[in-house]
Amino acid sequence: MIPVQGYAGQTVAVLGLGRTGRAAAAALAAGGAQPVVWDDSVPARNTAEAEGLILRDLTKTQSYEDVAALIVSPGIPHLYPAPHPAIAAAWDAGVPVDNDIGLFFQSFATTEWANFDTAPRVIAVTGSNGKSTTAALIHHILTENGRPAQLAGNIGRGVLDIDPAPDGGVVVLELSSYQTDLARALTPDVAVFTNFSPDHLDRHAGLGGYFAAKRRLFAEGGPDRAIVGVDEAEGRYLANQLSEGPEDDRVIRISSGQKLTQGWTVFARKSFLSEYRKGRQVGTIDLRKIKGLPGGHNHQNACAAYAACRTLGLGPKGIAAAMESYPGLPHRSQIVAEKDGVLYVNDSKATNVDSAAKALQAFKKIRWICGGLQKEGGLEALLPHLDHVVKAYVIGREAEGFALQLTGAEAEICTTMEAAVMRAVAEAQAGEVVLLAPAAASFDQYDNFEKRGDDFMARVQAALG
Repeated sequence: MIPVQGYAGQTVAVLGLGRTGRAAAAALAAGGAQPVVWDDSVPARNTAEAEGLILRDLTKTQSYEDVAALIVSPGIPHLYPAPHPAIAAAWDAGVPVDNDIGLFFQSFATTEWANFDTAPRVIAVTGSNGKSTTAALIHHILTENGRPAQLAGNIGRGVLDIDPAPDGGVVVLELSSYQTDLARALTPDVAVFTNFSPDHLDRHAGLGGYFAAKRRLFAEGGPDRAIVGVDEAEGRYLANQLSEGPEDDRVIRISSGQKLTQGWTVFARKSFLSEYRKGRQVGTIDLRKIKGLPGGHNHQNACAAYAACRTLGLGPKGIAAAMESYPGLPHRSQIVAEKDGVLYVNDSKATNVDSAAKALQAFKKIRWICGGLQKEGGLEALLPHLDHVVKAYVIGREAEGFALQLTGAEAEICTTMEAAVMRAVAEAQAGEVVLLAPAAASFDQYDNFEKRGDDFMARVQAALG
C-alpha cells in the first residue's frame, strides 16, 4: 500500500466504493487521514459500513464543512455529460476534487529514496487503444531483464494498493482518459501516448475534450521522456508541442507503418521494428517471431514498449529476448485454439471501431464475430477493412441494425454468442481465422468485455470438442 501523504489529521471524502474507492480510503487512513465515504449503491454503502468505514452523504454541501478534499472514482462523471451531485456540492463548498492517480503521484516518493542507489521510476501509458498490452509488455520486459517492476492502474493492481518502491523499482501505469482528466498531480518519468481514435465522447463532450484529457499526462507534469505515436494527427500535434526541434531526444516518435528517421524514433514496417537515433539505425527486432503480438496494432504496442524500456537503459537484445516470451493478454488478440488449420482468436477488448479495424488488419481470411452495444459514430471506419472478412456473424440485441451497416460483406444475424460460434466453426475452412472483435461495448448482453471473451472461449472449446 502507498500511504497517502499530505492529509494527516484531516478528513478526506471518498466518492465511489469499488476497487479504486476502497483502496483510496485504506491508503488515506494509512497516511493518517480520516476518510468518510459515499456510494450511490445502498449495498455498497452497507458493506463499507460493516467494514468500519464512516458513511457521509456527500451530495449535500454541508457535508464538506470539515473536508480537505474529495477523491472520486474514475467511473463517476465529474463534468460531462453532467457532474455527479456530490462533485457539484464539493465545488460549491470550495473543496478540491481529485482522484487516486493524483494521490499516488503526490505520495509515491518518500524520504527513504535518499538512501537508494537508483531512484524509482514511473512509466505512464495512455492512448485510445493498446494501453493494456503496452503496459503489460513493458512490465514483462523489465521483469525478464531483472528490473523490479509493478503493474498498476487500469491493469494489475490499484495504484494505491501497490507496494512501496524498492531501490531501482519501476511502476508501470495504464491510465484512461477518466483518470488523466481529473488527477491534480501527473508527474511520470516516462509518458506514453499510443494512438488516438474516437471513444468516450459523451464523457468528454466530444473529440476535443477526449484529446485534452489524454494530453494532460504530458502537459501537467512534464515527463523526462515522452513517447508519442504519430500515426494520427493528434499524435503529431502532441509530439510537435513537446519537442524543441527534430533532434530533441526528450520526445521519441513511434509508428506502425511509417519510416521515421529524424531524432529518436522507433517504428515497425513489414514486421520489423527499427530504432533510429540521429539518422542511424541502432536496433532492430524481427516481430514475426513474437506470437503474442500479431498484427500492425500490436507492432505499434511493441514500438512503444521498446522505446519506454530503452529510456531506462535496457539494450535491444535484452528487450527482443523478453518480447519473444511475451504471452499476450487475455481478450486482446488472444489465441485460444487451433484445429484443422483454423485459428480461433479472442479480441473481446476491441470495443470500438478503431480497435476492431486493427484486429481485422492482423489476419487475411476472417470469420468475424462482431456486434454489441454500438458506440457513437457508426461503423463507416470499418468498411475499408472488410476485404479480409469472409463472413460476419453478428451478435447483440442490435444485431440487425449492426449487420445492415456492414456493406460489402456477407453478414449473418446470430444474436447470441452460442449461435455465432456454432455457425463460424461449422463454416470455417483451413487457413481462416475465427475472430471475436466486436467493435462494440458488451453491456447489452454481458457485464463487461471479459465476460464476453470468456463466453466466446467456452463456446469455441465446446464446439471443437
